[in-house]
Amino acid sequence: MEFFEQMNHWHWLTLGLLLLAGELLGTAGYFLWIGLSAVTVGVLYAVIPLSWQLQWVSFAVFSLFATWLWWRYQHKKDETSDAKRALNQKDKQLIGQTSRLEEDIIAGSCRIVLGDTTWSAKSFQDIPKGTLVHVVSVDGIILTIEPIKK
Repeated sequence: MEFFEQMNHWHWLTLGLLLLAGELLGTAGYFLWIGLSAVTVGVLYAVIPLSWQLQWVSFAVFSLFATWLWWRYQHKKDETSDAKRALNQKDKQLIGQTSRLEEDIIAGSCRIVLGDTTWSAKSFQDIPKGTLVHVVSVDGIILTIEPIKK
């Protein structure tokens, strides 16, 4: 208890700077908001006299609030980014791919070659062999194809 009662603003500023320095070592943001909260308490304590209990409550509240605000901001940004991303989402990567048919297709189910893999596909129209087709949508592992109009 004596340690807590003897804390002054320099202790908070030092703790905050140590946490921010730790953030530079690559903790992926874990120490950033906690370090800024400690610095905030240090600056606040330098201006306004606070009991040690209020210092620690302020530190906890600032840390939780700052972390929550950052999480909320980052979560929205990540959701928007993920919706646009095609990396590791094969279905999005396949849309727009083209292939030349190796056999005649009668409207319905068929198989086509894309790259080094054969895929189940469906077409809503008959398509002759040798026609260049492209993928217009993906439903699970079944591709919907259409001929490319020239």
